[in-house]
Formats: sequence, C-alpha cells, structure tokens
Amino acid sequence: MKRNVLIIGAGGVAQVVAHKAAQHNDRLGDLHIASRTVAKAEAIIESVHAKDAMKVPGVFQAHALDAMDTAAVVALIKATGCQIVINVGSPFVNMTVLDACIQTGVAYMDTAIHEDAGKICEAPPWYGNYEWKRREACKAAGVTAILGVGFDPGVVNAYARVAEGLMDSIESIDIVDINAGSHGKWFSTNFDPEINFREFTGTVYSWQNGAWQSNTMFEVGQTFDMPVVGAQKAYLTGHDEVHSLSARYPQADVRFWMGFGDHYINVFTVLKNLGLLSEQPVTTAEGLEVIPLKVVKAVLPDPASLAPDYTGKTCIGDFVKGTKDGKPVEVLIYNVADHKDAYTEVGAQGISYTAGVPPVAAALLIADGIWDVGTMANVEDMDPAPFINLLNDIGLPTRIKEAAGDRLLEF
Repeated sequence: MKRNVLIIGAGGVAQVVAHKAAQHNDRLGDLHIASRTVAKAEAIIESVHAKDAMKVPGVFQAHALDAMDTAAVVALIKATGCQIVINVGSPFVNMTVLDACIQTGVAYMDTAIHEDAGKICEAPPWYGNYEWKRREACKAAGVTAILGVGFDPGVVNAYARVAEGLMDSIESIDIVDINAGSHGKWFSTNFDPEINFREFTGTVYSWQNGAWQSNTMFEVGQTFDMPVVGAQKAYLTGHDEVHSLSARYPQADVRFWMGFGDHYINVFTVLKNLGLLSEQPVTTAEGLEVIPLKVVKAVLPDPASLAPDYTGKTCIGDFVKGTKDGKPVEVLIYNVADHKDAYTEVGAQGISYTAGVPPVAAALLIADGIWDVGTMANVEDMDPAPFINLLNDIGLPTRIKEAAGDRLLEF
C-alpha cells in the first residue's frame, strides 16, 4: 500500500486536489504541496484548514520547488517520503517530474499532456512525442504512471472504455465539453491563459477514417443536445485524449468538441490576428524583450479568482456510436458539475473541480493497490469500474443515457 502524497502546483486544480486529498488523508497519509511560489502553496493549505477539510489530524506541509529541475524534485520526494506524486503544475514540467518519479520509484500522475514551451501544437501523437518514450523505463523501475487523469483527458477516457464493454465494435467517439457557466468578467479563461490559448492557435487534429485529419480552430462546429445545459454549439478542437484513444480504437473516428461563445471567439480572433498570442519573443521600442502570450496572460484575471462569482453548470461527456449484435447503438456517458457547489466545498470553480477530483480518486486507487500497475498507462488502459464508482462517491457522479433511459452509472 502506497501512502504520503506530494502535490506539485498551486493553481486552481491544485486547490481542489489539496482539499479532496485532505478529505481522504486517513488513506493517503501525509500530504505535501510544492510550488515555485511557496506562498501560493501555503495559501492552499490555509484554505484546507479554514474548511476543516482534514479527515483525521495529520501532516500537510508546503514547499518551494522548481519543478523544471529533476534533481530538486528527486530531493523533495526523498525528503518527504512521498510515494505518490500528483503533478498538477504547468504541462511544461511533466517530463522532469516523471523522470524524478522513475528515479525514486514512486507513483506518478498528471492531468494534461507534456508541452515544450518553445513549440505550439506539435504533430501527433503527442503522447508518443514525450511521455510514451518513458514507458519502458517505468516498467523496468516498476513505477505506476497514470497519464492524463483529469476529466478531459481522464474521466472521458474511462467513459470510452465503459462504452467498449457495451458494444461489439466502436465506430465513433465524440467527446463534448460544455461550460454553460458565467464568471461575470468581460473576458477570462477558465484555466491558465497561456495553456488555454496554446491549445487553440495551432492545427486542430482529429482521428477520422483511420488517419490524422487537420482543420483550423473554429472551422468545424455543430450543436449538441446536452443533458441539463441544453443545446450548445461546440467546435472541433485538438485535445490530449484524441491522441491516446486513437491508439486504442484505431478503427473509430475520435473527435473532441469544446463549447465556445461568440464573445470568446471574437476576442480570441482579434488577439491572434494582432500577434498577441505568439509564444515567440518580440522587442519593444524601449528595447525590452517580451513574449506576447505571457503579456496577455499577465493582464487577464487569474482563473482562480473567478470562483466566488461563478454560476451555472458544466456538462462533459462521450457520445459513442457502435454496433451490438449487428445493430447500431449509441450511448452518452456524462457528468454535470455545478460551479457554486464546487466553490462551497473546496473554494474553486467547476472547471478546476472536474479536473482536480479525478487524480485524487486515482491516488486512492493506487494507495489501495487497485491501480498500482507498476507501469505507464493512460486512463483507458485501466479498469474503469472502481474509478467511476469512487468518483460517484466523492463528487463527480457519472450518468449514462441510452435507449433504455438516463441513469446513474454504477458497477
């Protein structure tokens, strides 16, 4: 049984991870959180204590850490005695943290694919460009590394695996992410603006007809009829889970769709056309070298600041089509989360909540030995039943809509 958890990162998702881990510290043991800015980590711990979230009295310590420094991560893992690392820092640190976990023999997980700060929207398969290159090293070291265990990627990958068990063959997987909430700001992104914009400034890749297809952002859109939030316009978007699901289901079309309002699209388009979303440095008239994308990030609201006034709900799920006994079948497997409920419980908005609860569920399954597989895996490689049952219990219930009706999904 693995115990003691190190959380890397101190943003909105880390806030959720910290609170949910504290709620289960009787099983997870000592808790540690590390960030380049230790004051941010300390503030998260203070918020945990303010809500009296620790299930049992125990350790919860903050640490300063440059997670781009593998040796520093190794040293912190050894100093804290942590056996599980939940990496919810910037995707730029995935590989250094993963390497540290391999060197120390501890379990690793993250919620997004690795990114090179100097590159935008690399050619697929993204996992194949980075994390999957450490697969054999994980296996040799007996290290459990669960990749992309947020909601999307993460829970939606588990939904695809559930659908696999309901069908003889899968023909298409359409993952739809709708945020029908309102944060009350003139313009903001729901998570790190730099990462948010980087997703949408490059080529949109999808897996269709047995090959990678490319489009431009906002080129392909359609309206989806979603539970609770109703009819919503969403656009074909490149996303992490397409890159791993296409490897498991090469015969199926795999697409990711995200909802955007006209206002977001208009602001995004202006920023992009002005060159303000570029990751390449420019020099001002005063001789200062700046990166436009980082300047835009600096002037936008901190996504964590949106939480107190956020209202409305999210709905994220998989429309999966296939065949069963020679007949066509279709299911929608989904979750609905409420922004206000998330803020009341953990002091974060719903987008952070949906991303932060799943890695804690995975940590609990690793701690109990259920998902402690001693190798690298994406979520669709794992048994989804204990994961979904646990999520039902700790704040993210899954529902399934099929021909027989709409019901809570339980195993």
